[in-house]
Amino acid sequence: MSLWIKLWLALVNVLCTPLHALHALGLYASYKRLFPVCLNRITKNYNKKMHDAKEELFSKLSQFKAPGKPLTVLEIGCGTGANFQFFPAGSKVICTDPNPFFDTYLSSTMKENGHLSYERFVVASGEDLRAVEDESVDVVVCTLVLCSVRDVPQTLRETQRVLRPGGAFFFLEHVLADDERSWTYFFQHVFQPFWFYFGDGCEMTRATWTRLQDAGFSQLKLQRFPAPLFFLIRPHISGFAVK
Repeated sequence: MSLWIKLWLALVNVLCTPLHALHALGLYASYKRLFPVCLNRITKNYNKKMHDAKEELFSKLSQFKAPGKPLTVLEIGCGTGANFQFFPAGSKVICTDPNPFFDTYLSSTMKENGHLSYERFVVASGEDLRAVEDESVDVVVCTLVLCSVRDVPQTLRETQRVLRPGGAFFFLEHVLADDERSWTYFFQHVFQPFWFYFGDGCEMTRATWTRLQDAGFSQLKLQRFPAPLFFLIRPHISGFAVK
């Protein structure tokens, strides 16, 4: 990180002092009640702009269905259930999210997507999926989540634990810009302190693809692309990794 970025980052951190104080006092936690309302609006717009990308990615889910059984999908960080419409008909879905206040939106989205069978909603972080048995699911889905989990490698280890042999981890994530000379890279770092609070722990500065490459999957299909979104979250990766 250049000195120029560090100076601007320091200034933004000073401006975010009230937010830092709220977080230190434990008062920021109340935002978790409001966040589902915000995310519900954001994901509807995101789905409109990313519909084709999601449709293409999730069209491959059925390839990992175990013979003679329904496709079992575990979604980490399911949020409002924005991905349900893209899952193959007849799939059995397990939903997890660390924020219990998504429950109302999930119930509504489940009713709108009757082509799926919903096993349960578990309040759990990506790093701790103990409620899900070893090698019990065909597919794990994770979209716009690896930017906010506290420990990406641990989340990927948990993913591999719950996947059956030959199962796959599907991902769609915004990431750090790869050009350190670009304005996107600059502003991703400078605005990160504010973005962390707005996005409930989201970090724009993660090179998530490196974590996926180092996770030990037997096969990794990954592509980088510019999403048709706000420039700070335009750099994206998508694909799947096979256990």
